[in-house]
Amino acid sequence: MNRVSFYTLGCKLNFAETSTISKMFVNHNYKIVDFNEPADICVINTCSVTENADKEFKSIVKRALSKNKDCKIIAIGCYAQLKPEEILNTEGVKLVLGTNEKFKILDYLKHLEEEKSQMFFSEIENAYHFNASYSFGDRTRTFLKIQDGCDYTCSYCTIPLARGESRSDTIEGIINNIHQILKQGSKEIVLTGVNIGDIGFVASNQGEAFQANNRKKRSFTLYQLLQEIEKIDEEFRLRISSIEPNLLTDEIIELVAKSRHLVPHFHIPLQSGSNAILAKMQRRYRRELYAQRVEKIKSLMPDACIGVDVIVGFPGETDELFNETLEFIRGLDVSYLHVFTYSERENTLAATLPNKVPVPVRKERNAILRSLSQKKQHYFYQQNLGKIRKVLWEDEEKNGKMFGYTDNYIRVGIDYDTNLSGKIYSVKLLDFDDDAKCIRGEVVRESCEM
Repeated sequence: MNRVSFYTLGCKLNFAETSTISKMFVNHNYKIVDFNEPADICVINTCSVTENADKEFKSIVKRALSKNKDCKIIAIGCYAQLKPEEILNTEGVKLVLGTNEKFKILDYLKHLEEEKSQMFFSEIENAYHFNASYSFGDRTRTFLKIQDGCDYTCSYCTIPLARGESRSDTIEGIINNIHQILKQGSKEIVLTGVNIGDIGFVASNQGEAFQANNRKKRSFTLYQLLQEIEKIDEEFRLRISSIEPNLLTDEIIELVAKSRHLVPHFHIPLQSGSNAILAKMQRRYRRELYAQRVEKIKSLMPDACIGVDVIVGFPGETDELFNETLEFIRGLDVSYLHVFTYSERENTLAATLPNKVPVPVRKERNAILRSLSQKKQHYFYQQNLGKIRKVLWEDEEKNGKMFGYTDNYIRVGIDYDTNLSGKIYSVKLLDFDDDAKCIRGEVVRESCEM
């Protein structure tokens, strides 16, 4: 029996797709082994967002070959679509599959000769299929892919070049996958995609590409999908992984506020608090709209958690414009930041812009915002002390403790108790556990939800 291992870089969408591809191997009698074990085949799902994608990929290849020098390395994912020739020249790589080809990996494996390297990828304009995917093996939380690709043209981003146009599953397909996930015992589903607020362009799987002169029509909206999910009469939690501020409508926020499934947790990319930089980034909103969205959320859900993506060091970001971002975020009632240091990407408009920010300055600004993020998160946690929130407990044990997240995304720790694993309990939030970087909790057992 051939042994196959997997390594996933990047976003939760990649993890969902890796899980689906691994199931295909299992169904064809392959044995899945841990990446740290010797394997006959190693599939690496790559990412183009990481600053040193090539170095990271080569490092992973070396690790896989150190376990078995004859291991066949297969590269899939965004980096594989963008730079297939570069990847194929990496020692040990036998097969490179693009966005359209990765879900046909077993077919391409059949054509691979022992000592011959091959590459199969289509032009990204022809990436119009949608392959539903979700992660598995974790009865606590499942990542469900509902959308792929992006029609936006943010000047710094390579994702449209790597994944193609926006396309999605049908409502019926998504609901069916949710039922399958719940049957496996998962208590929380995270909706993932590239731009899930732009859902509803149902892809053709019969070979009909979206044509520029015959634009695709939206079949449904995210709000309509969430309404249908709300009708599912089972106990589970639902998170939206990330949503653009211009696509986060009042009706979605109001639905979350009264939902039985959707939790009060939003992750909303900001990228910059300067309108001048947002314009250069070709973002589809300005900071005033972002502030309105945060205000709307907090007016209906004061305890809601709001995460923010920010990019620092974008071309033309002067000290004054960076301070605009800094002061804007300071004034926002948000809970944490994901801070990214801008790095040039080939074939993007941003890479051609003048007034590059020196790399040391970029790193300094990153550190400033990370410090602000810690303060924001500490304050948010502090505001929740003494309250009772529902926590979904994870199975992993670390130093005699187990951890879980509240519905509003606060990390909570208690002494390990195997009976709590994979279950939702009401928990009183007591105080900070600085060693574990979480809140110490106390389970209110009579309020248990199974």
